[in-house]
Amino acid sequence: MNANQIINMIMRTVMRQVINKGVNAGMDKAFGKGKAREDMTPEERQQAQAAKKHAGNAQKAMRAARRAGRF
Repeated sequence: MNANQIINMIMRTVMRQVINKGVNAGMDKAFGKGKAREDMTPEERQQAQAAKKHAGNAQKAMRAARRAGRF
């Protein structure tokens, strides 16, 4: 590997991290971070807990689909 390739590799890594932080910040700004647990009603708390569970299940399904797609 020459110096140019190493610099490009490092720059890609840094730029990916910066862009990801920017995208995440934009999403948080656009959709809000949600309420604090103390500010939620019991129904909202239950709904948030269910949404978190469904998001976790979706992530597991995506991982399984990626794994299955390799073969």
